[in-house]
Order: sequence, then structure tokens, then C-alpha cells
Amino acid sequence: MNRRVVVTGVGLICACGIGTEETWASIVAGRSGIAPITHFDATQFDCRFAGEVKSFDPLNWVEKKELKKMGRFIQLALAAADFATRMAELKISSHEADAAGVYVSSGIGGFDVIEREHQKLLSGGPGRISPFFIPSAIINLASGQLSIRYGARGPNSATATACSASAHAIGDSFKIIQRGDADIMICGGAEASITPMGIGGFAAMKALSTRNDEPARASRPFDADRDGFVVGEGSGILILETLERAQKRGARILAEIVGYGMSGDAYHITQPSETGDGAFRVMRAAMRDAKIDPKQVSYVNAHGTSTPIGDAIETKAMKRTFGEFAPKVAISSTKSMTGHLLGGAGGLEGGISVLALRDQTMPPTINYEKPDPACDLDYVPNHARKAPIEYALSNSFGFGGTNAAIIFKHWHGK
Repeated sequence: MNRRVVVTGVGLICACGIGTEETWASIVAGRSGIAPITHFDATQFDCRFAGEVKSFDPLNWVEKKELKKMGRFIQLALAAADFATRMAELKISSHEADAAGVYVSSGIGGFDVIEREHQKLLSGGPGRISPFFIPSAIINLASGQLSIRYGARGPNSATATACSASAHAIGDSFKIIQRGDADIMICGGAEASITPMGIGGFAAMKALSTRNDEPARASRPFDADRDGFVVGEGSGILILETLERAQKRGARILAEIVGYGMSGDAYHITQPSETGDGAFRVMRAAMRDAKIDPKQVSYVNAHGTSTPIGDAIETKAMKRTFGEFAPKVAISSTKSMTGHLLGGAGGLEGGISVLALRDQTMPPTINYEKPDPACDLDYVPNHARKAPIEYALSNSFGFGGTNAAIIFKHWHGK
């Protein structure tokens, strides 16, 4: 069994907006969502800015008495899933519940809850720890809460593969449907790690930008003056279903998902190999799965985190992947506006890739001001571009050398 799988809903929440269309409009306009941190007092931190979701009120999606059972990443996932299911006009009936699954991932999970409850332990002893601490914090509870909300009794899982986590969730969901183990999957990821330990930990690694005087210009993938990534939060959720089911119910199909690749660097805990071999192999694997040639890919939503090493190596890997066609491929990093959602990045960027196909619009890489000789491809600098896109590739690479690549195809109606 090798069934066709389509995307019928996209739900996005990030620093650029609450909701799919608001987020997409902001990204196409090239507006940065990066600003000074408000979640906590960051005065003593080397990096004092991030991509926070502004004015997010979880009570719009969660009853007040339920909030104490959910870390912020779960709340964001529930909100994004609401936007996705509404777009898809998805209703899961009782007779098909066993064929509806949820696969929503996170790299870190409830850092906010862990830090809060640890403070309670230190100040008041173990008796002060909330009975909801564990289910509020653990990564698979985003999937768990969504399965309860939508009555999805099919496959239920969550990966914790660092910054590839939600790309793996989408790719694995694609394969679950393709092989016949589900007809519908609610999939993607969420992250909410703008906390003292989250920012402090990445800062201690010297991984973050320290452009504190210009937060909106700090995330600058592929630019010669890039100095590190910017942490973002949010969620990206996709609704995948069989082509047959989508057509039968008259759903609007946004794109088809046709390829998925996985690879491991087997090199270093935080750095990619200097040759970009893992990134090359995962893109090649996705294209092999999609049965397409490199020249057929029109657009790449790059991992592009704005780190000096990472962007140069990803560029090297894309040159090897696309060969003589590399200069003709449009590439952008929307992290320049959203920040890096860590385990939620692949969900957000997978959704953005689908919308790029829907609207035949390539989102920009903003803050691209000074070309870098090591990064000399077409990064759709500073302004979105209307252009034909047949296949879009979304890259996600994570600590530990774990890589994912997903290929979406423009939907022509057949």
C-alpha cells in the first residue's frame, strides 16, 4: 500500500502572528517578530531578546481549570491545532476515530513548568510540587491533549529529536498514512523555551546572537555579519489525510506531501560535519522518496539558523545536492523573522512551505545585507517573490546530528 497524502490544514502561531493567515501575511511582508524578552527579567543575560508570541491568551483555547495541567508549549499546540482543523474543516467522527492519529513533537517540552516547580521544591519542599507537574511538562502531552480534544484514537506519538523533532513528526505521519495505519494525522510541533534556563543554556554555549541593541536585525541567516541564532516560540500544526478521504469530503487541498528523508551525521553533539554530508544525504533521501530530480525543486525553506558555521555548511550541502542547478534554486530562512522554534521549527516551516506552494510565493530572508563568500546562493533577500513553485523542500537539522527533510508538491487538482 502506497497511498497519496495531502495537506488540508495549516495552523501557525509564532512571533510573527497568532493564527495562520496573520503569520503568513507578516512573513510575506518581511516583518520581524524579534523583540526584547518580556517573559522574565533578562537584564543579566548576554542575549536579552527572542521571538515571543505576543498577546497570547491561552484562555481563548483552554478552560481556566485546565491551564494548570499544561505547559505553555501544550497551550500553543492546542491553539495552532485549532487554526489547522478549522482551515481543514476537519471533523473526526466516532466511526473513523481509530484511523485518526496525532503526532506532535517538541525538543524540550515544558521548561517553564520545570523551572517553576523546581523553585517550589527549593522554597517549600517536595509537598509544594504540583500533582500536574509531570503531565504539564513531558513532551508527548501535546499529542495526548490533542488526541483527547479531537477524539483521535489512532497512532499517537511524539519525537524529541531536537530541532528536527516536528519535521520528523510530519514525515513520520506521512509514512503512517501512506502505509495504511491511519487516514488522518494531526501533526507538527510546539516549543516554549524562552525561559531563564532556556536562554541561559543556549547563551552559555555561545550559540545566540548578542545584537541586543537591534533585536529585529539580529537573526540574519546567510548574511556575513550573522553572530548566532535567536530563540523563538510557537507552534506549527498540519492536517494530513489520504487524497481519497480529502476528495470524498470536498476538502480544499493545499499541497501534496511526496517525500521524506532522515539521516544522522554521526559526527558531533552540536556541530554539523564540515562537509555538510548529513544535510546532503537527508535532502537526497527526500528527493529519492519523492522520485524527483534536483532540478525539479523550486524552493527550499532552509534550516538557516543564522549561525556562522551552520549556514555556511548548509549552503555547501545544497550546492552538493543541487549541483549545477544550485544557483537557480530559491532558498530562504524564515527564522530571520520568527526566530528558531527549536523542536517546533519543522512544524512552523513545513506549514510555511505549504502556504508558499498555495500562493506561489517565496517568503524572504530578511536582514540579508552583506553577502558572505561562503553563502553565495539565491536566498530571496529581504523581499518576498512571486514565482512558480512545483516542489518545495523544508530542511530541519538538530543537535546530535539528527536531520529531516520534507518535500511538498503544488496541488494542481489531480
